[in-house]
Amino acid sequence: MSKSPSALIVAVLLLFTPALFADEGMWTFDNPPLRFWRDKYGFEPTQEWLDHIRLSTVRLNDGTSGGATGCLVGPDGLLLTNQHVGAGQVGKLSQSGRDFVKEGFYARTHAEELRCPDMAATVLVKYENVTELIRQAVKPGATPTAAAEQRRQASLALEKEQGEKSGLHCEVISLYNGGEYWLYYYKRYTDVRLVFVPEEQIAYFGGDYDNFTFPRYSLDITFLRVYENGQPLRPQHFLKWATQDVAESELVFVPGFPGSSARLSTVAQLRYQRDSANPMQIHLLEARLEAVHRYAARGEDQRRQVAYLERLLSNALKRFNGQQEGLRGQGVFKKKMAEEEALRKAVQARPDWQKIFGNPWQEISTAYQPMAANGKRLAYGNLALSRAGTLASLLVRYAEEAPKPDAQRYEEFRDARLQSLRFTLLSAAPVYLEMEEALLAAWFSDAQQVLGAKDPFIVALLNGQTPTAAAKLALGGTQLHKLDFRRELFEGGPEAIAKADDPLLALARRIEPVIRQLRAWNETKVLNVEASAGEHLANARFAVYGKNAYPDANFNLRIAYGTVAGYEEGAVRVPYKTTFFGLFERAFAFGQKQPYGLPQRWLAGQNQLDLKTPLNFVYNADTIGGNSGSPVINRQGEIVGINFDGNMQKLVNRWLYVDEDHNANANGASNGSRAVGVHTAAIVEALQKLYDAGALVKEIKRD
Repeated sequence: MSKSPSALIVAVLLLFTPALFADEGMWTFDNPPLRFWRDKYGFEPTQEWLDHIRLSTVRLNDGTSGGATGCLVGPDGLLLTNQHVGAGQVGKLSQSGRDFVKEGFYARTHAEELRCPDMAATVLVKYENVTELIRQAVKPGATPTAAAEQRRQASLALEKEQGEKSGLHCEVISLYNGGEYWLYYYKRYTDVRLVFVPEEQIAYFGGDYDNFTFPRYSLDITFLRVYENGQPLRPQHFLKWATQDVAESELVFVPGFPGSSARLSTVAQLRYQRDSANPMQIHLLEARLEAVHRYAARGEDQRRQVAYLERLLSNALKRFNGQQEGLRGQGVFKKKMAEEEALRKAVQARPDWQKIFGNPWQEISTAYQPMAANGKRLAYGNLALSRAGTLASLLVRYAEEAPKPDAQRYEEFRDARLQSLRFTLLSAAPVYLEMEEALLAAWFSDAQQVLGAKDPFIVALLNGQTPTAAAKLALGGTQLHKLDFRRELFEGGPEAIAKADDPLLALARRIEPVIRQLRAWNETKVLNVEASAGEHLANARFAVYGKNAYPDANFNLRIAYGTVAGYEEGAVRVPYKTTFFGLFERAFAFGQKQPYGLPQRWLAGQNQLDLKTPLNFVYNADTIGGNSGSPVINRQGEIVGINFDGNMQKLVNRWLYVDEDHNANANGASNGSRAVGVHTAAIVEALQKLYDAGALVKEIKRD
């Protein structure tokens, strides 16, 4: 006997409603799972608690990485994040013979603090639901392209209007792949200064070997300070240091800015990632790493210049390989296919829903068919590997966009966002032309091999030259590494940029038409279709599940939760924490050979430390890239740790949450998706006894 539509929907809800039984989800602050926390943990925070956590958590952006998280931990703007988050800025502050990444840094006074060249910190001040306003802007019967433009115009107008009215940086955020739109009001600070960073040897102990593993033994921390109007910020909200150590099985929360997840993707989108996008990205990363290694081999200064980039690329490569392993296994696709089929059947059971939602799965599948061929052109059609090349492309693009009416420009060149553009273009961070030339030559060569000599981008890029010669010509005579030259061009406007006789600008001008064509194709044929179909999918999920789910991560503020817990890996029990004792044991077991060598300060100060002090610990909160630097807090809203990594089992969580009972890895060998944090007790112990930073400890421990 066939099931009735209502019975089918109930079955779907029971089987596939997300996050009802597991510690799953990167939740928005407007929709935290309060009932779940109350029912499972007996904890229901007040709105004041949630507001305090939100206003203490900071998004960090710089000109090097994709962005991360930090948290305010003192009344004078003191901010805590990871060493690997701040390392790009620390590297830019270093010079020949003065390597702060290698040696560490501590400013004992405000006057000694070093201003980061291009780091910004933003705090989410408030938010409001603007879904109906954005939807009302879309005219009935609009094509996906027209609808996308109408949503864009409405969003940008709202951002500008509210930004001018509030004096804040405003962003319209799409959630649930277009199911909702929210206006986020951010307070932005561009004066961020370095206070303390340990030696990279201890912050990245174990190197790439131990990355995405546990047990870990790393003091991956950096202290920064946020300034406003030349004075340390006096925030109304900051996190207090925990008065007690975090315990096993304790409930913890992890607010932060997770970068990107794709758990609401269709099977067609996942298939493209597995078969085309991920393999291509892995190749790109391998090629870039090879170029970086060749350049680093030239000498000590060259090694210092690319050290942070090498770490970023190595981390990304390991992450993509882990994600790809998960996609190749049967677990992810089996679960995602079952979820998609269940939602399809629930929609098909209701004729009114069929009429409203249509067949968005097929629309997306059709849009992705040409992506296998065009994805390579999109990946290679840019100068993103090079900072100088990126600056050149931004200037050329600005010169073309600025004369247009505000509403017709690319979003990143609208009046409301020109301050961010200015901040990027006029960064004081050094540009190393020798490094830029070496990396661009390798990029050009790889692009030529992958795309072919007759590809329009390659023809415009090389202009009849070899990759090495084209890179040498573009970088050999450029002035874009000079801040004053960039300022003169930007402030002179489109005319000054057009007249500038600079070889790197000339190259950027040649390739710009091709880049624009690729962007237009991607927006029209893929992104706009995704947006339209994604909205229908989101509304279908709302109709079937209600709003007891969380949206995909998109580098906006979320809160995750879980418990501190060890796990089993095969037949091995993994403890929930490590200690200083284990750190020294691991270093000596490897004979102090890198990447397991300890800084001299640590070897000399071993006997001063309480070796029982917890160093790193694990918890099952749902985190992803971008959560680096997220505070780990207890029920009292106190900070007990700082998030910095996850284990290998966690890498597949871009596509789905992996709990104790479900393993999506290809090998099917282990349980326990875990995030990894630095214990606050370790931070205090090291600062006091090894770094003579008692004043800093006093600052973080005062009310």
